[in-house]
Amino acid sequence: MADRTSSSITIKAGKAEIMAVIADLEEYPRWASGIRGFTVQETGADGRASRARLTFDGGPFSDTVGLEYAWEDDDRVTWTLVEPGSVVTGLRGSYGLAEEDGATEVTYELAVDVRIPLIGMVKRKGEKRIIDSALKSLKRHVES
Repeated sequence: MADRTSSSITIKAGKAEIMAVIADLEEYPRWASGIRGFTVQETGADGRASRARLTFDGGPFSDTVGLEYAWEDDDRVTWTLVEPGSVVTGLRGSYGLAEEDGATEVTYELAVDVRIPLIGMVKRKGEKRIIDSALKSLKRHVES
């Protein structure tokens, strides 16, 4: 899982406001397409999720996986797969936030491995579609 796919978007809000939305995992089904459920299993000293279970509908397949989170204040969050699902066998992702002049550039990186063999180009195209959809949904939710 060496290759990652990445994309960025600018949101008209401060990084603390955006990270608060990102950290509220259990609200994702209300605004993030494809997310069917998030259950926080453990939280860290900062009150943010350290472990959670995610159920998603990714178009051709659905799955439930366990994720572990690491938070760097309001600057960055990373997550890694700790409980594979029936389809997803590897997953690493992150949101990085950089605020400037009342707006924040949000960069989403994602690497996913699945049980079904995929050509690298097809895999990256799927990751790109997930990332772009997530960033647009995040922007729409925060700016509304």
